[in-house]
Formats: sequence, structure tokens, C-alpha cells
Amino acid sequence: MSIDTNTAARIARLARIRVEERDLPGLAEEFNTILGFVEQLGEVDVEGIEPMVSVTPQRLKRREDVVTDGGQQKAVLANAPDAREGFFAVPKVVE
Repeated sequence: MSIDTNTAARIARLARIRVEERDLPGLAEEFNTILGFVEQLGEVDVEGIEPMVSVTPQRLKRREDVVTDGGQQKAVLANAPDAREGFFAVPKVVE
């Protein structure tokens, strides 16, 4: 597949990127280079290869999904300029 200047202009418009008319041939060339790399990837034989999520094999740490209140109410409210009855106190803004 080859990208011409008209297609490059359309892609730029769809991406809402302003590209000057004089820069369109260079942009089309860059698109063609990228497409060439993608075509090279398509030539690689990946038969029998497991898909990877990461380059290093590791398992994510897991914990039981339990709903809690966090147990840090006093610590959080300690940073508040004004706290009353276990809540943040703020000035009234609606009359």
C-alpha cells in the first residue's frame, strides 16, 4: 500500500493536525516508511509462539477484593483545615 499526498492530507485532516501544503510530500513519505515497517512485521513467522504481555515473565500481585472504609479517617481528616463530626467542613456556597 502506498500513501500519496492527497491521502496524507486526508489523514492529517481526520487527525485534526494542521499540515502545510509544502510538508505533505514528506508526511506521505513518513507514512510509507511506517507502512513498510508494518509489512516487514507481517513477514515474520510467528506460528506456535505464545503472545506476550510483558518482556519479563511475571505474575501480578493479587489480593482479595474486599470493600472497606480504608481505616484512615483520622489520618485523612488531620490534613483538613476544618473537620467536624468525621467529615470535611467547607463554607456554604449555595444560598
